Amino acid sequence: MTGRYYEEFEVGETIEHERRRTITESDNQRFCDMTMNQQPLHLDADFAAETDFGERLVNGLYTMSLAVGITIPETTDGTIVANLSYDNVEHPEPVFHGDTIRVQSTVTDKRETSDGERGIVTMRVEVFRVNDGPASEASGTSSDESDGDDEPLVCEFDRTVLSLKRDRVAE
Repeated sequence: MTGRYYEEFEVGETIEHERRRTITESDNQRFCDMTMNQQPLHLDADFAAETDFGERLVNGLYTMSLAVGITIPETTDGTIVANLSYDNVEHPEPVFHGDTIRVQSTVTDKRETSDGERGIVTMRVEVFRVNDGPASEASGTSSDESDGDDEPLVCEFDRTVLSLKRDRVAE
């Protein structure tokens, strides 16, 4: 599937990404190893057990990177020139091993480049923890017991991309 060209993005539209991912201990361990992040909160069960979280957290940068990857097929697959920025990153809730996430992107801005050859698109990417996964079962949380937020927001950020224009591809 091809992503969207600049002209196909509409400010205000929300794209619900179908693909979901359950994050494993192995995913988190590999990401920390590849990025040389040895934070014990992500890797050391004994250390993490003594924190307010009570268990290891998934590396927030992994959650963010995974979210970007999930968005690619419906946004920029084959239609991007470059990612320009990631801004206003927040992690309001933790992600644990066994949590499943889903992602949605809302187009917040778009404009042509000064030469009119390409377009710049900004999307607000929101990542939600799906509460019917193994981690919520282990913690005893169910949708019946939640505070009304069945899918808590675990990460959000603005992603700005330089996008191809459809009419320029044919030339």
